[in-house]
Amino acid sequence: MAETPQYLMLVRHRDLRGRSRQPWNHEAMQVGVVLVVPLLGLAGVFGREPVVSAASSPDATLKVTAADALRGGLLGQAKFEVTARSNLKHATLVLDRGWWDGLQLNTIAPGPLGETERAGRLALDFGHVPAGSKLLVRIQFQVNPTLVGSRPQGVEVDDGRRPIVRVNRTLTVFPQGRWTSSGAQPSSSS
Repeated sequence: MAETPQYLMLVRHRDLRGRSRQPWNHEAMQVGVVLVVPLLGLAGVFGREPVVSAASSPDATLKVTAADALRGGLLGQAKFEVTARSNLKHATLVLDRGWWDGLQLNTIAPGPLGETERAGRLALDFGHVPAGSKLLVRIQFQVNPTLVGSRPQGVEVDDGRRPIVRVNRTLTVFPQGRWTSSGAQPSSSS
């Protein structure tokens, strides 16, 4: 049998005499800390549920489903649903600068027939959408880690260059990382 290490006392450390409540309090605190993180996640503290914004006109309806508040570094998805009430010959989704400036666009599905820039806005041409049909576009993106603040994320549906319907919304990006006690974000060296 091995000798007891110099700094351990068997009565205190193995048999726990004089420490009857400490191990249970300590374990309960550890379990509590482990449970708090998932509970906060379920409560929506670390990310936001998507918000639905909609508008309609005689020619089309537009429904945008996307988070209105995110943290830097998070991945996100925006869903754009266009329902044509009249024949749209050149259905074009026009995204304000807040959709792509400071966000990395990863995927656009279905892919547009063409992409152009219109006065600082991204115009995605999806071609013909017959009356009564729906166009569903999903965009996956990632928020740049250095992006902080609010930005307009308006979306417009045009038929060619003729505006049909517009949804105005705002995205708020919270800083990522840990904050110091003074409230300033620590600098990181790369």
